[in-house]
Amino acid sequence: MTPSEIEAVLQVAFTQCDAAFCALTEQQKKILLQVAAQECIRMQSSNSESTSVEADLTNPLDSLHPEQREALLQFIKEQQQENRPWKIQLLNDWLHDRDSGSVQFIRDRYGPQWLNRIQQIHLAHYFEQDIDERLKLKIGDRIEVSNRLWEWVQETGSCSPEWFLCTVIGLSEATHHEHTATNCLIRFDSGMEYEIQGIYEWNSYYWRWPLA
Repeated sequence: MTPSEIEAVLQVAFTQCDAAFCALTEQQKKILLQVAAQECIRMQSSNSESTSVEADLTNPLDSLHPEQREALLQFIKEQQQENRPWKIQLLNDWLHDRDSGSVQFIRDRYGPQWLNRIQQIHLAHYFEQDIDERLKLKIGDRIEVSNRLWEWVQETGSCSPEWFLCTVIGLSEATHHEHTATNCLIRFDSGMEYEIQGIYEWNSYYWRWPLA
């Protein structure tokens, strides 16, 4: 089913809820539409998995013209500043047949399957490394961290470099020697927690966005 078909089915369901005197709020309807659209994209992507592992590792943004890539990155920065998920904004435009302005080309030329391939690691590759430009972390993000953060690591030997998946559960600003830095509290899948001080400032080399 296409996003438009899914929306039509949900609108029927909303009407039936109204008739049964159990109407949903506008916020509940919006959430259902967003989740359904995302699931549609996921299923479309899953059904068309005929690409090789090498193709999966290719950055989708590489296929854009420089002007298109700049427009998309600028759009993402603007959404980030407003604390809005940029993919959700695009999906809402598509569901309601609204023009997406400078990034309308994504819908017209690339479609939802291409959009679904974009991961944080792909975006991070193109964002400037300056702290004001980089893709900022937010609570709930999944990242990988290096064991270099908490132990002495050598390229060879008993303690070798490793990367561990974790979830960002806290972000705070702190002053260190008259300089403001961002501290990040993470939780590993084991349940253990760890605070990374200066995650953008002096520990930026010890974390990365996961591929998926």
